[in-house]
Amino acid sequence: MGRTSPTPLPQFEPLQPEMDELTFAPARFQQFDTRTSPATVKPRVKALRAAMAEAGIDAFLIPRADAHRGESVPDSEARLAYVTSFTGSAGVAIVGMRKAALYVDSRYTLQAPAETDTKVVTVLDGLQGGFAASITDYVPKGGKLGFDPWLHTPSEVKDLEDKLADYAMLVPSPNLVDAIWTERPQPPATPIEVLGHNRAGRDASDKLEEIRAAIAKDAADGLLLTIPESINWLFNIRGRDVPNVPVTLGFAYVPRRGTPVLYLNREKITPELKAQLRGIARLAASDTLIADLRKLGAADKLVIVDPATVPVALVNALKAGSDAVPLERRDPVLLPKARKNAAELSGMREAHRLDGIALAKFLAWFDETAPKGELDEIGVVEALEHFRRAEETCVDASFDTISGAGPNGAIVHYHVDRRTNRKLAPGELMLLDSGAQYLSGTTDITRTLWTGPVSDEIRDRYTRVLKGMIALTEARFPKGTSGAQLDVLARQYLWANGVTYNHGTGHGVGAFLSVHEGPIGFSPRAPAPLEMGMVVSNEPGVYKTGGYGIRIENVIEVVESKAFPGYLEFETLTLAPIETRLLEMSLLSPQERDWLNGFHARVFAEIGPSVTGPVRDWLKAATQAI
Repeated sequence: MGRTSPTPLPQFEPLQPEMDELTFAPARFQQFDTRTSPATVKPRVKALRAAMAEAGIDAFLIPRADAHRGESVPDSEARLAYVTSFTGSAGVAIVGMRKAALYVDSRYTLQAPAETDTKVVTVLDGLQGGFAASITDYVPKGGKLGFDPWLHTPSEVKDLEDKLADYAMLVPSPNLVDAIWTERPQPPATPIEVLGHNRAGRDASDKLEEIRAAIAKDAADGLLLTIPESINWLFNIRGRDVPNVPVTLGFAYVPRRGTPVLYLNREKITPELKAQLRGIARLAASDTLIADLRKLGAADKLVIVDPATVPVALVNALKAGSDAVPLERRDPVLLPKARKNAAELSGMREAHRLDGIALAKFLAWFDETAPKGELDEIGVVEALEHFRRAEETCVDASFDTISGAGPNGAIVHYHVDRRTNRKLAPGELMLLDSGAQYLSGTTDITRTLWTGPVSDEIRDRYTRVLKGMIALTEARFPKGTSGAQLDVLARQYLWANGVTYNHGTGHGVGAFLSVHEGPIGFSPRAPAPLEMGMVVSNEPGVYKTGGYGIRIENVIEVVESKAFPGYLEFETLTLAPIETRLLEMSLLSPQERDWLNGFHARVFAEIGPSVTGPVRDWLKAATQAI
């Protein structure tokens, strides 16, 4: 498709959005400085081994997770990065007296060896389906493997005990990393925002009644919540305790009858917050939670816990001094949270409209600049951030942008920093996966960008990825269908050509919450049925190691089919052009062309009035019919 070149956009300096200094600090967008160093690994492992010897422990586990099991953790909880220098979002290390290992999944098999000291720590691929059996290589027979019970769940402990069997003993321990972390940051204590009805769409009291009904259905006395997204949604609160996810950290106990208790950092409990939550929840300091749980256990209260997320420390507190056994159930907040109400859906649509405006400005700038060969991966991220920050309701990125030039695009969860930053050459693909947190909602979008002529192979692969995305978008299915059942629709055209991709096709998206929201998605591991009001990403891709990465992603909403009662379908929320210059037109069916033309007509109709001059000219050309 031919396009007229827009007038070059003016050079820019990163914007500093004005924030209320009495409430929230400036948005924490992506940083590119090297945050850790392999040179620190050897002395820190040595110090940890000294602490282990003093504690009488032969090996110690260091998970990436904190007590809240969030995708983002505050700096004070980044123990895995502190010891191993690995900064990925998933991993666990085991440090023995003579050797140590870092287990990561397939996303990080390249990143982890580059960040850690491989002479001290062996990097292994082994996070799928629980702990690897090889953990016994790092603890002697009859020895003691220590773990922090605040950082592991009952499911994980059972898996560890099964793996160790009679070989070694698993023992709870104070966190030995904390003992050697002399400059450990303080826990976050950012303010708490209470959402109005116009944004939450439901009163907290109404949500609590629904959850109490679930507690009653199980004949339980109460529910213990530990996941920040569940707690923040249930009580209509938000915070800025961690990057990318606008939540406040804490715990909550919801009794079947009576007032719930929110356990928070003492510094967050203000008279103003107490007044705002009066009648909804009683506020208590987090360090009183263990004592309260012991009282519940002693009174033989039946408390629901999610075994996949609750810390063992809290389960042990419930069991202390009694025969009480917590009732293991999936977090009952997950499904109600995933079913967005009218206000949340309206906010999500507004967020995607705002994101579409920012993306139109960015893509016009990129289209002018990229073919000159002057851009690098960091510059691309900074430019996109600039255009998003121009909207004052954009408070953060929803995750660190994946900005992969050429072969770096083949690294599915690539994270650019100043060590890996690569210049984008004309004719290479640019894979850009990004998202933002607007006060109205959360966005996530991937586009594979054109920088000049490409090979026939790339055109073929790109077109097959788009065909799969369209097929999933256009699906109509009976109620009760899961994303696991639909996943193959996005893969079929790649499979027909003997290629595939090793990640899920999509994940649930929160409403001004986590960009990765369970329990739905498009993946064999997403058996939960899709329901009206759920929002999910649709992002098939294909990757050639050392060559290129291709992914196209829109966010879609589950809606009721108007044509077929009892059926559901999807409505697209994302409003940004899909690159057409990479297409092999002969592979597209008339129906697929009609879908793409209709999508682009809608993008121009909804975004066009909000942009002017060269950006509008570019958008008109980018969305013209093919």
